Amino acid sequence: MPGKLAIVDFNKCQPDKCENGVCSAARACEKKLMKQLDPYDPPMTRSVSCKGCGDCVTACPFEAVSIEVM
Repeated sequence: MPGKLAIVDFNKCQPDKCENGVCSAARACEKKLMKQLDPYDPPMTRSVSCKGCGDCVTACPFEAVSIEVM
């Protein structure tokens, strides 16, 4: 059965424009599966755990996150 995964488009991602450099999409992930190493860094998704709920997609003001079927 295919799974879903949040994918970050690093060409669209602009964490420097998010509040205090903290990615809005990462902040919206209730399970804390999208993380930033440091403020102003682009977020990374922990692929094995992401279920593709879409909260991060809705939260990103730059449309840099999408849900892919794997």
